[in-house]
Amino acid sequence: MRKDKNEIPTAIARIKSYIALHIRDPITASDLAKIAGYSQYHMTRIFKEETGLSPFEYIRHERLTAAAHLLRDGKHKVLDIALDFVFDSHEGFTRAFTKGFGISPKKYASHPVPEGWLILRHYLNRSKYKTEVMNMDKTAVIFTQIVERPVRKLILKRGIKANEYYAYCEEVGCGDENMSAPWDILCSIKDALYEPVGMWLPENMRPKGTGIYAHGVEVAADYTGAVPEGFDVINLEPCKFLVFQGEPYDEESGPDAIGQCMDRIKKFNPEVYGYKYAPELAPKMQLAPMGWRGYIEMMPIVSINQ
Repeated sequence: MRKDKNEIPTAIARIKSYIALHIRDPITASDLAKIAGYSQYHMTRIFKEETGLSPFEYIRHERLTAAAHLLRDGKHKVLDIALDFVFDSHEGFTRAFTKGFGISPKKYASHPVPEGWLILRHYLNRSKYKTEVMNMDKTAVIFTQIVERPVRKLILKRGIKANEYYAYCEEVGCGDENMSAPWDILCSIKDALYEPVGMWLPENMRPKGTGIYAHGVEVAADYTGAVPEGFDVINLEPCKFLVFQGEPYDEESGPDAIGQCMDRIKKFNPEVYGYKYAPELAPKMQLAPMGWRGYIEMMPIVSINQ
């Protein structure tokens, strides 16, 4: 008998509730199918359609989240937590945790302040930050990371009036890889410190008659190589960046996924980390969107107490 589509959200809620109650117990697909009232195949399909994750991806996500909370208090051994959350071994748990968060569980437990590694945005206790927008879309998980940049130079091709990617490409032309023509040139700079980026230039780095958006690449402060004709160079001081990274997406849903991330990044309050944005130090940067790694954007920050 075909079930009403209105029953699906209720079935998903039952599955999530069951997982929450049995997060430290073995959970099988058969268990979840019985709770949902569907076949295993159909249960798996509707769960992924509703959440963006397979049931066992969701279970691992929830176990790692709970494990991270226990590690934060410093009272539990990594092995005990691994076994408590149904991981087969210390090594397996460490691999999963490191892959998920960009830091080993041991290092995470020893650093109460999240700096320099990936932390799921909703892990943080942000209750005291009333200006933070708390109701995030369930499919728009944002990872954050703080990284440091040294003294360096920025080689860039400016636009004229462009304030976003498409307008910029209209001004400077398209390249061979569905990016801008300057992008292809930037990719050929062998001594670049990092990959090329799209960027929004702050007012103090924008000469009169030039646009906000540009493409560029960072090189070492002592770079003596050639600067392509028509490109400019900006000297950048050391600074920290707050990096935002969205979840992986398929190419078909790329525009929507990127748009969701950009909208939520605009609402993020860096006081969560004890920082504030410092646009005068460097441009806001945007890495080339790639579905396998998600959308990535980074903004310069300074400590609130600085």
